[in-house]
Amino acid sequence: MIDLLLAQQPLAELILVNAILAYSQYIALRAGVFSLATAGLASLGAYTAAVLTVRWGVPMPLGLAAAALAGAAAGGLLALPLARLRGVFQAIATLAFVQIVLSLALYAEPLTGGAMGMNGLPRTVQGWHLLGVFALVLYLVFALSRGGVGRAFDTIRQEETVAVSLGIRVVRYHRLAFALSGAIAGLGGGVMAHRNYSLVPEDFGFPLLVSVLTFVVLGGRAAVLGPLAGAAVLTALPELARPLADYRLAVNGLLMVLFIVHLPHGVVDTVILQARRLRLAARRRAAEAQA
Repeated sequence: MIDLLLAQQPLAELILVNAILAYSQYIALRAGVFSLATAGLASLGAYTAAVLTVRWGVPMPLGLAAAALAGAAAGGLLALPLARLRGVFQAIATLAFVQIVLSLALYAEPLTGGAMGMNGLPRTVQGWHLLGVFALVLYLVFALSRGGVGRAFDTIRQEETVAVSLGIRVVRYHRLAFALSGAIAGLGGGVMAHRNYSLVPEDFGFPLLVSVLTFVVLGGRAAVLGPLAGAAVLTALPELARPLADYRLAVNGLLMVLFIVHLPHGVVDTVILQARRLRLAARRRAAEAQA
């Protein structure tokens, strides 16, 4: 039994890393921000942590903190021109940002290693470190969801006009969503840098962008546990079904289409909505029986 658990530890760690990146995308989508910048922000965090560790010997905790700060700063700067954009224009602009970051990683060869990447990185993040980082991210997202910021995000996402009529400063909250999403993405990238033995620009390209978006769409865009469920399912599925491993992107795309058509709210949100309907139906029956 212990051997079986140890054999699944790398898969569990990969699920946690993907879940951290998924929560970055979750924050943006929950606030009504159609941002696709998670991959680029994670790349900035990863290279920040890797350069600090390799070049200057910075300890792992400080490297992760610097990665989160780099992601938050990049997200805040990105929000200045993009917070007033909406829909597809915001998506295209953030996609362009990802391409710019990847180009910088390719051409800043003395710092990032260029196309060959950075190799021989020390693995300083262990399983319990990763679990602690994920617990911190999950706690922050829960706290955010239960507070006024989470309610403002929900109102903006559902109907921006109503949010404005209630006195909610939409642009201000969109900027906050960019910064928070950047901090979490940068932290996730820093974890990747300290967990993987190498970094290459391709790690943060289109496949990662599609994956983190699929995690949130499949799991649910409202429930806090939605991104974790989506990351767990889509990370474990190709690993458990080895023939599907080479077709990860195709499987993710097919699942996204199926879930958008049949479960548009995602797995966790659909379960919660169904449970509420069952409770309401039970209360109605009980009220009718008493009458």
